[in-house]
Amino acid sequence: MTSDQPSLLVLAAGMGSRYGGLKQLDPVGPSGETLMDYSIFDAKRAGFSRVVFLIRREMRDVFEEQVGRKYQGILEVDYAYQVKDDLPGGFTCPGEREKPWGTGHAVWSAREALQGVPFAVINADDFYGAETFTELMKAFSSQASTDGLLECSMVGFRLSETLSEHGSVSRGICQTENGYLQSVEEWTEISGVDQVSGKNPAGEVMPLTGEETTSMNVWAFPPDAFSPLGEGFSRFLESMPDPLKSEFYLPAAVDEWIREGAGRVSVRPASCSWMGVTYKEDKPRVQEAISRLVAEEVYSSPLLG
Repeated sequence: MTSDQPSLLVLAAGMGSRYGGLKQLDPVGPSGETLMDYSIFDAKRAGFSRVVFLIRREMRDVFEEQVGRKYQGILEVDYAYQVKDDLPGGFTCPGEREKPWGTGHAVWSAREALQGVPFAVINADDFYGAETFTELMKAFSSQASTDGLLECSMVGFRLSETLSEHGSVSRGICQTENGYLQSVEEWTEISGVDQVSGKNPAGEVMPLTGEETTSMNVWAFPPDAFSPLGEGFSRFLESMPDPLKSEFYLPAAVDEWIREGAGRVSVRPASCSWMGVTYKEDKPRVQEAISRLVAEEVYSSPLLG
């Protein structure tokens, strides 16, 4: 690591089971750019100089060949690995478990690569827009804590702008007050256009307005976030209902910090539109939108030159 400036952590360990392949490497731009390329390009313009890719260890060679090499000379590139056996002391992974432990575990898995620096978190397979990364950089400059609280930030999106026409999605539904996050819950099976509904954490199907502030896993954390994240992961492992399938979600960890009075999260509303490829059928719409941005000279093509 060459700087104590904020790093960008890109969560790229998932295979995209609903999509049917390694969608993080799927081209969507006019010259073969991936969604990650646009995020990292926007992050660089906003002031980030280092990116850490959180991947599975067996992905390293193909990822470095198809992704990492593109950024040589542009910014510093490092890797961290999500391994299901990487657990806090005193815990062991059940032999029958096949998947890692979710997004909270993914971020905790990058603790050594991000030691001592503030960091932002994004998904590899989402398009957030340039203003999102500008807001993240602004958040770091306002995260000084004077009362011992863990000062964090989140960029929130309107739920209706994050849905897919081709199937249901999972989202972190947020409650906010005076610009601060009050709670965030992981809802699943969210779908609908005129009438949106989803399944809340209790498993109940409930209506949603579509205007809800939604977490799309865009966070800004201080360097000392890993200790409480690891403590929360330990508590999760002690009480998880299904050792083979339960997942430790990052929004759930942040929600616990808020409820316990250990952390405070400022919410910065997104001023640009989110785009993602949850299902293969989403891809043409994303390609068309990016082509318009290129035509409007928001982005060049080829993006990285």
